Amino acid sequence: MKYSNATNYALHTMVYLIWLPKASTVGVQELAEFQKLSPTYLSKILTKLTKAGLIESTPGAKGGYKISKSPKEISFLDVIIAIEGESNLFNCSIHHNEGCLIEKVMRESEDNMKEELSNRLLIDIVEKMELQKQAKESN
Repeated sequence: MKYSNATNYALHTMVYLIWLPKASTVGVQELAEFQKLSPTYLSKILTKLTKAGLIESTPGAKGGYKISKSPKEISFLDVIIAIEGESNLFNCSIHHNEGCLIEKVMRESEDNMKEELSNRLLIDIVEKMELQKQAKESN
């Protein structure tokens, strides 16, 4: 199983936005430079995150992107679904009369993974980053 590069960049972008001081906005150029991406490619990711209601865009010279909901409400799964969609990872291609037992195992496993990712919040990563930063500064 593999997620797209867009999911990787989206997760890093969301952590960056959560890490910013509350109500701060950041432009696509700064976000793209942070991840060493083209602003055009990142804009497509930001559009998906905006459509999912995870971030909002403010136009204008002082505009940019910011988190649109409480960081305590944003899970890894929220970001993954925003980028990848909600399709199943496994679909049985063989038609069985009574259902496919292999597909049942695969779906249960996928459901477990989704549950784990929905319980993991991006704010936890930001808090760990802050602790690491404080530890480095105290040394």
